[in-house]
Amino acid sequence: MLIDEDILIDCGSGVGDLTLDQLAKVRHVFLTHSHLDHVAFLPLLVDSIFERIDQPIVVHALPATIQALKEHIFNWAIWPDFAQLPVVSKPVMAYMEHSAGDVCIVDGRKIKSISMNHIVPTVGYRVESAEGASFAFTGDTTTNDTFWDELNSHPRLDLLLLEVAFSNAYEELSNTARHYCSNTMVADLIKLKLNPEIYLTHHKPEENNVIIAEIKQSLPGRGIKQLHNNQTFSL
Repeated sequence: MLIDEDILIDCGSGVGDLTLDQLAKVRHVFLTHSHLDHVAFLPLLVDSIFERIDQPIVVHALPATIQALKEHIFNWAIWPDFAQLPVVSKPVMAYMEHSAGDVCIVDGRKIKSISMNHIVPTVGYRVESAEGASFAFTGDTTTNDTFWDELNSHPRLDLLLLEVAFSNAYEELSNTARHYCSNTMVADLIKLKLNPEIYLTHHKPEENNVIIAEIKQSLPGRGIKQLHNNQTFSL
């Protein structure tokens, strides 16, 4: 998810849709967690713009996520350690640890990390512009109150991006993997006191239509939509 031109939330395969010029403008990457579909393009991003940047790309994440990157990706066996290249004193990538609940301000934009309930340490994000517009992204999660309590503590939310990985036929699997299915997402969404635009993402292949149909049946008046690649929002 590209915010303005300089911030990414997660770094999955969608980063491959960006041009080199767009990639070179990215200055911050906020990761939700360490799973491959959320970090897979981070090594390729840094490698692609190695010669185009003067200041390191800052990777913001939980300590556990950063440790996983160091041990399993940027370990010289899978990929070079760009936190030490081209030289340790001036690397092209830098880590910044954040705990759940921390707020990072980047040129007036407030990015707050929110603890989520996933199989590995995970955060979602609430992002607020200097003018007060805001959106939130769950990252990967299943049933929790923390996220919804945080959103309800603010008077405004313009856009909400929700993961729903499974249809109700796979509810037991979704609980084991700590992802939302249609039923558990609906049960949590009714906790939200605000009325943002809502888009769903992170479906398993061929589950899109089933999940949307199940949720619309449970929440017929909510106007929930499917998120698509290259979709743009202006808040």
